[in-house]
Amino acid sequence: MSSSPDAPQPGAPDSGTPHHGVPAGGPVPPRRHRRSGDGWVETPEGRFWGKFGAAGLLIHDPERGVLLQHRVAWSAEGGTWGIPGGAIDAGETALAGAIRECHEEAGVPALDGTGVEVLDTHVLEKQGWSYTTVIAQATTRLEEFVNDIESVELAWVPLDEVEGYLLHPGFKNAWPHLRSVLEENPPAGE
Repeated sequence: MSSSPDAPQPGAPDSGTPHHGVPAGGPVPPRRHRRSGDGWVETPEGRFWGKFGAAGLLIHDPERGVLLQHRVAWSAEGGTWGIPGGAIDAGETALAGAIRECHEEAGVPALDGTGVEVLDTHVLEKQGWSYTTVIAQATTRLEEFVNDIESVELAWVPLDEVEGYLLHPGFKNAWPHLRSVLEENPPAGE
C-alpha cells in the first residue's frame, strides 16, 4: 500500500477521495518516479497507483498480531493504517513486489522472503489494474523499523484490535476475508 511520490495537489480528483488524503497546505512529496512500476493507472473504476498493479504483504506474528503501517499525510489515503506495499515493477511477480515493498518500508522480511511463510493471496481486480495482498505468517521474530518516508509509524496489532484503527479503505474492505485466512491457518504447533 505504498503511496506515490507523484501525489496530486490537494483537492485533485482521484478514485473518490476529494483531497486524496492530502490535507490542505500539508506536505507534498517529491515529484519523481523512482521505479519502473511507479505511476498512476486510470480505469473505469478510478485512478490507482502502480503501472503494473500493486501488492502488499500482510504479516501475522502469532504473539504480536499483524504488521500495520501508518501512512504519511501526503500519500493516497494519508493518515490511515494499512499494510506495507506498493507498485509492482515491470517483470516482477506480485509476491516479489509485496516482499520488496514491505522490506523497503518496514525493513522486513529479508528480500528473499526469509522470515515469512506465505499462506495465501487475495487479489482485487479493477478492470485492467489489480492489488494483490500476500498473506504470510512470520516464521521468526521480525524486527521492523520505519525504513522510508512513506510511513509515520509501524505497529504490530492484535487481530481483534485492527478494526479499531482508521484503516485504508481498500484494506478495511478486505480485512474480514484476510482475517479469516489467518484464523484458518494457525501457526505450526497450535
